[in-house]
This record gives sequence, C-alpha cells and structure tokens, in this order.
Amino acid sequence: MEESLTASGGAQEGCPFCRIVQGSVPAWIVYEDNRCLAFLDRRPLFPGHCLLIPRGHYSTFQDLPEEEIAHFFAKARLLSRAVEEAMEAEGTFLAINDKVSQSVAHLHVHVVPRRKKDGLRGFFWPRHNYQDEQEAAGIQQKVRARVGQLGASR
Repeated sequence: MEESLTASGGAQEGCPFCRIVQGSVPAWIVYEDNRCLAFLDRRPLFPGHCLLIPRGHYSTFQDLPEEEIAHFFAKARLLSRAVEEAMEAEGTFLAINDKVSQSVAHLHVHVVPRRKKDGLRGFFWPRHNYQDEQEAAGIQQKVRARVGQLGASR
C-alpha cells in the first residue's frame, strides 16, 4: 500500500488508523483511493457502519488541508449512498467527532445506516459486534460492490 500523505510528518506512529492505511492492521475495507480509505467499524452501531478516513494523518477536521475537503466529502457522499442502498436502509447518519468523544485521534467520518425506530437516540450509541467474521465479510462485499457500482456510473 502506498505511503500516507504528509501531514506534519505523514503517518503517526501508534495511530491505529495509520496502521490500517499502511496495511499492518487488518480492516474490512469497503472503499479506497490514493487519498482516503473506508472500512467497516469493528464495533458498529448497526451492520454496515463505516469509517471514512484520509490516508494522511490529520487529527481533526480543522487539520484537513483545504484542497482535500471536496474530495473527502465527495467520498463521504458516495459512501453514504452506497451504505444506504447496500444495507437497504431508509437513510444514513454521518458524524465527525473532533477531539471530544473522538476515540481515535485521526479524522474520521462515521457513516451509519438508519431506519425509523432503530433505537438510535442522539449521541448514545449502543455498539454491537458482528456475529462473526463471515457476517462482516458479507457486509463488506455488499457495501464494496455498491461503492464500485456508484463510482463507475460517474
């Protein structure tokens, strides 16, 4: 996998997301290009919950260079549509935690499939593990396929 973009020195030692970018930590990747990467959250709110990250280490949204914002959010929009359609959801919830409640200090957008009366209220996020690797792999394939279909139509 290619080197992370430089952001005050590039990859941050010890950052779990930088390690995913470098390929030293496995992840269920659903989208990647030379500037960002998306993968299934290991403890999803609902199946299909993904995280979109820039390949370069930027701790917060404010750290993301201006010239990267349009590309990053275009991919958030693509992922939102792909997750909604792949998971047959009624909508999606996108969120960025900057500093407060940011469990990993590497900019990331949560893309969460939503359904009416799904129990998600405000920011109380009940986490659920995938039943097994097979369930996660199946969802990975569904979202990845839909990202590919949507990306090819542009």
